[in-house]
Amino acid sequence: MTLVVPLLAAFASAQSQPQLSKDNIDEVLEAMTLQEKATLAVGGRQSLVAGAAGGTQAIPRLGIPQTVLADGPAGLRIDPTRRGTDNTYYCTGFPVGTVMACTWNVELVEEMTKAMGNEVLEYGTDVILGPGMNLHRNPLCGRNFEYFSEDPVLSGKISSAFVRGIQSQGVGVSVKHFAFNDQEINRMENDAQIGVRAIRELYLKNFEIAVRESAPWTIMSSYNKVNGTYTQQSHDLLTTILRDEWGYEGIVMTDWGNKEGTVKAVQAGNDLMEPGNASETQRIVAAVQDGTLSEEDLNRNVRRILEYIVKTPRFNGYKYSGKPDLEAHAELVRKAAAEGMVLLKNGEHVLPFEQAPRIALFGLNAYKSIAGGTGSGNVNKPYVRHISEGLEAGGFQIDKTVANIYATYRDYQNAENAGASFLPGQALGGGATFGEGIVPEMAIRQEVVNNSVSRNDAAVIVIGRNAGEGDDRVLEADFELAQCERDLIANVCNAYHKAGKKVIVVLNVGGVIETASWKSQPDAILLAWTPGQEVGNSVADVLLGKSNPSGKLSMTFPQNYLDIPSSANFPYYKPQAQRNAGGGGFGGFGGFGQPAKIRNYDYTKYDEGLNVGYRYFNTKKVEVSYPFGFGLSYTTFQYGKPSVKVNGDGMVTVTVSVKNTGNVSGKEAVQVYISAPAGGLEKPACELKAFAKTGLLEPGQSQTLTMKIPAYDLASFNDSVSAWETAAGQYTVLVGASVEDIRGTVTFKQGKARSWKVTPALLPE
Repeated sequence: MTLVVPLLAAFASAQSQPQLSKDNIDEVLEAMTLQEKATLAVGGRQSLVAGAAGGTQAIPRLGIPQTVLADGPAGLRIDPTRRGTDNTYYCTGFPVGTVMACTWNVELVEEMTKAMGNEVLEYGTDVILGPGMNLHRNPLCGRNFEYFSEDPVLSGKISSAFVRGIQSQGVGVSVKHFAFNDQEINRMENDAQIGVRAIRELYLKNFEIAVRESAPWTIMSSYNKVNGTYTQQSHDLLTTILRDEWGYEGIVMTDWGNKEGTVKAVQAGNDLMEPGNASETQRIVAAVQDGTLSEEDLNRNVRRILEYIVKTPRFNGYKYSGKPDLEAHAELVRKAAAEGMVLLKNGEHVLPFEQAPRIALFGLNAYKSIAGGTGSGNVNKPYVRHISEGLEAGGFQIDKTVANIYATYRDYQNAENAGASFLPGQALGGGATFGEGIVPEMAIRQEVVNNSVSRNDAAVIVIGRNAGEGDDRVLEADFELAQCERDLIANVCNAYHKAGKKVIVVLNVGGVIETASWKSQPDAILLAWTPGQEVGNSVADVLLGKSNPSGKLSMTFPQNYLDIPSSANFPYYKPQAQRNAGGGGFGGFGGFGQPAKIRNYDYTKYDEGLNVGYRYFNTKKVEVSYPFGFGLSYTTFQYGKPSVKVNGDGMVTVTVSVKNTGNVSGKEAVQVYISAPAGGLEKPACELKAFAKTGLLEPGQSQTLTMKIPAYDLASFNDSVSAWETAAGQYTVLVGASVEDIRGTVTFKQGKARSWKVTPALLPE
């Protein structure tokens, strides 16, 4: 009898504890101990979904389950196999962020990410760690493939569509990396030293658009500092701007890595520390106990985490099938990838091929193609349809002699390199790369090229590049072509052109490469990007005209790397042969070991200010290889005269009709740039403020597009008074097919200046 009473008392006590629901968050918070609150504010290992990046911690006595967070800017990243079952859990390799942005099609991106979100849901995860949406400040950033654009409006609108698509499935996103993670070199400690105007107008504007238009469940703070303060410990960034100004209501989590300033992060409004460890938990407990951390601050963060948890499918008892429709998703990828490819050149309308020809297929990446980048942006895909496979399936007859030379070289290199250790640039694709980036491109003898001409109708050359988390790209044999690639293009073009036959170059690349020095040689250039697991089929569809390419560049292709203003302040390694002298390898979260001497290792000065991408090239009239917004089609489009209306609130409505004047069906991405009146803040010559894409127009068919621009979106940031301002006066609307191909202009007047005052924040030290 003496044992029964304590057992009954314990049972009664457990029964009396509140169990978390959507309606009793405050009650549960009040019932939590200090240790439990600190535990919930710190992430932990999870074992619910193999290969997921992490999760929140469970508190069973209060009915608080663990939730699961997994990588995924280009598709869910989890382990494809699990112990105790023969089932597989492969995830679709979707097009990378750059491809999504180059579609200029928010409806398509939302459709695609709905499928991605369905895989997140059915495989038992609660949040996918994406989209990545830092700006393309410099083309050497190793993660540009994950990101969308050099322009904040395009980036913000595409990311908003991404978020809406994922979250329509009842799961969440983690928009990242907030903010200024514009390089990978020393990303853990680098101090981004930026003027306040550039911060507001460029590097935060895309995040602002995403927060206001799509309400992401979570946001991931970046590793780096901004103007001397770690972003995850910046009250200005995470509270003053994100919550007080933008009205954000979700949670903020750290990127995957622990810093000692846990208490500062809690105070700043960083709710969740990932991946978390016991020392972080104890720092929080000790700080509350000694008074250096207010328990009210901790309660605020924990309440947000509880509000997040009750939205998750795991909390709500969703029955995961483990069987999303991968075949349907693959078909969607094939369609969407083709729409994001950019036709850079099409001399004498060589493309599309009227029928599948006999071709000599050159380039290692033709036979093992790159679907996406490395690191957390990678996906464990069921397959990659290589370009050679896609072309053969489309009816192309591929020269076996040439193909066998590449197969022999590849097998030899794989055997030679088995177990070898690679320099970081090789391992992540810094160089003329192949597949996962460990086999260098090979030189092809001239006699092989010459002998192939008589056997084939045309030649296709595939140039490949890969990159990924933890390192940035280099100039030599990466941004620029390797010498063997230059020789290959020159030799193939010379031989085939002598015989009156055409040469097509396909760029299977994750980011911008130099094109100005060689683009005159081939007859056509297709920028295929790294467009997901159906890369080969999508390329074949475009070459054969089954898909009319309608992608347009979301970034500028410069004539020369040194033309880019940020090149003066972007840290980079010495040439690849000298990189990482003394060893060191990829160490998980920390990146590579000590590199060879580089410039500005501990900080990066953003001295270029607003001179990023087309804002610089267009304003300063610097010639580029391919301008922002550029992309060819197999058909032609005629723009009508644009019209504009302005209502009493300053809302600008731009209307323009677009007609397909060619012979095949196609889509057109229409861009609206605004030039502001003189007399206010000094501004770029023009800035993208809106865009829209037509549906599939048949020959002769027209569509009228309407785009709205709120007055606030016309504002520039006056850092001297900490206010967004629009000037009174005459504005010019430029409607175009690219920033350099303006098809029509119209003007409007804003009768009065407008101003939106904000709290001064993120000031340089």
